[in-house]
Amino acid sequence: MAVERTTRRVTRRRVRTRANLLDAAFSVFAAKGFGHVSIEEVCEAAGYSRGAFYSNFSSLDELFFALYRERADLIAEQVSGALALDGPGLDVPAAVDRVTDVLLLDRDWLLVKTDFLVHAARDPEVARSLLEHRARLRQAIADRLARARGHTALPAVLGDTDGAAHAVVAAYDGVTTQLLLDRDVEHARAWLKQLLTALLTDGSGTPDHRQN
Repeated sequence: MAVERTTRRVTRRRVRTRANLLDAAFSVFAAKGFGHVSIEEVCEAAGYSRGAFYSNFSSLDELFFALYRERADLIAEQVSGALALDGPGLDVPAAVDRVTDVLLLDRDWLLVKTDFLVHAARDPEVARSLLEHRARLRQAIADRLARARGHTALPAVLGDTDGAAHAVVAAYDGVTTQLLLDRDVEHARAWLKQLLTALLTDGSGTPDHRQN
């Protein structure tokens, strides 16, 4: 029993250490840029030694992917949850409204992700890993669109549900790039609604863009 309690304490401490390192890394990445941060700076910000870092991550790349998984899972949950409310059919304009109302548009995260994208573009192995992580979000969207097939028609120009999912993610990427420059979250949400409605319908169902 004593061994079991000790194991639980160690496990909880390890989970807390990992979470603190992730939080510290996110703050430092956002402030300085991914390519300008060292492991020592992450450790200093978190209040841990290099040993604590290496007991959780083998590199800054691995740490970034842990951050990416957290946010990709959150976005996938937000998207799939919003799309699931219509049952077997899919009211696209209403679903677009729900998705864009809850979708993560965190400028600090976008800064970190963009920095890492440039890093990955110069390293084929890192690029392959990043592509795999991006595919998770597209798959969540494609799965929901596939369940709606037969109940909800998608524009033929998009091809299959995978094509539609790629288009949705591309629209998100474009809008978030603009957000990095103009810092206008409300405009980004309204523009994303407009793009997604145009992509996924014949254009007849236009979301309401009135500001609160």
